[in-house]
This record gives sequence, structure tokens and C-alpha cells, in this order.
Amino acid sequence: MRLATIRTSAGEVAAIVHPERGVASVSNLVGEAAGDVLSLVAGGRFAELSERADAAADDVFVPRESVTFAAPYRHPRKIWGIGLNYVDHAADLSEQVPEEPASFIKGDHTIIGPGDAIPVPRHSDRTTAEAELGLVIGKYCRDVSEAEALDHVFGVCLVLDQTAEDILERNPRFLTRSKNFPGFFSFGPEIVPLDEVRGSLADVEVSTVLNGAVHRTNTVAKMRYSPEFLVSFHSAVMPLYPGDIISTGTPGAARISPGDVAECRIPGIGTLTNPVVGSS
Repeated sequence: MRLATIRTSAGEVAAIVHPERGVASVSNLVGEAAGDVLSLVAGGRFAELSERADAAADDVFVPRESVTFAAPYRHPRKIWGIGLNYVDHAADLSEQVPEEPASFIKGDHTIIGPGDAIPVPRHSDRTTAEAELGLVIGKYCRDVSEAEALDHVFGVCLVLDQTAEDILERNPRFLTRSKNFPGFFSFGPEIVPLDEVRGSLADVEVSTVLNGAVHRTNTVAKMRYSPEFLVSFHSAVMPLYPGDIISTGTPGAARISPGDVAECRIPGIGTLTNPVVGSS
């Protein structure tokens, strides 16, 4: 059972994705206005919703292919991005993996969802798309140990993180600017509860795909800093709140141009696809 947001005639609404039965709006399951996915994560209601979905009649669900997915939510308090977290990717860029996580924060204005266009900014001559595994914080998290860290994670999601690489190359202090153009953070289509992947999180395989061809693939086990370390480390810097996202780094960045199609593929979790357009 997974959480998602779908587009309907009434707007974007929270939904449950059942592995066999399809997709049901949360409001139809609970018989009331349910709030968005972020409020459901923060309210700890997923177990209740899963039980209701299991007990619901078949006509509450529609086929997955009949719905249009949106970004799961639009306004997390924080998005942490992690740079150079795969040793192989750092070697591609002739960089060394830093002795501590190379992290940065992105604004929520960067968020788009599945199928939304990634606009290449007119300020950049070399923009890249980077497939990543995202960690969605499920409960308040401050100064936790690595052993406790994943207890504060609700689930995982697919991410395409964009960079104006030529701006960053001019000066590493331009990192925030290079990462924060509109459309530079796509995530979705679903949030997958950690229980579905926790036993094999290190084996999760992340691929950056451009125009249907795999550009680069690597596994979480090859990260310099593990998901649990990243949660622990950043919770020591500042509080992490439900819905905050840690995007854990890419196995490889693919240069994108208008007309391209970028994808993040993670077997067992899904595929996130976004077309690339020119800046308006």
C-alpha cells in the first residue's frame, strides 16, 4: 500500500495505491475530507488508511493507468539534497567524495510532479537531471543516532534533481543558485512505506535514464553516506519534520536539452518521468 496524489476534476487529492486493486481517493475511503498527503504522513494515519483500503469495496478503486499522478505534496518544510554521495559519480566529475556530506537546501518552488515539464533555464548552458532515492521523514527527528534514524523515516520516493551545472562550475559557492530554478525537483508518483523496502534498502538500485537509455546505475550500498547516516547527520544540524525530504545523491547526472525525456528508475519502487522544455 502506497500514498500518492492524483489529479481529479476537483483538483489534486490524496490517494491510496493498492498493489492489486488500483487507486482510491482517501476521501472515498474515510467518507470525509482527508487533507493532503503531507498531513496524512504528519498525522500518522497510514496504518488506519491501509486497513480501510483492505476492507473497502472493489468499486472504490480505479485502475492505476486511468489516473494522472501529481507531486505527492507541494510544501515540505525542507528539501535536503546531497552531492557527490556515490564514489563513482564523484570520479566522473574529477571530484573527491567530501569527508562530510555535501548538502544543500532547495525551496518548494522547485517542486514538480510526474509528467510535468522540466524547464531548462535561460541562465544555463548546461543543465543536468539526476535520478535519486528520496527519504520522506515521518515524524519529528532531532539529534538521533544512526541506529534510530530509520525509525523516523516514513518511506521513500523517486526524485529527479536538476542542476545548472555550468553555474556551479564557475564557483562552488553558487551551489544554492544552481539548484533552485523552478522545476528543479521532481518527485513521485508514489511514496513507498519504508517497511516495503527496509530489509533491502542497501540493495535498492537507482538509475538515471535519458530518452529511454540508462545513463548511469548504482546501488544504495555504494553510497559513501548511508540513508541512516544522512538522517542522523542532518538531524544534528537542525530538526527534521514530517514531510521533509532528503534526496540522497545520484549515481550519475545526464545533461538535458529541450525535447529530452528524463527518468528516475528504481525497481520495486517505480519510474518517474519528466519531459524537458525550454525556458518560457
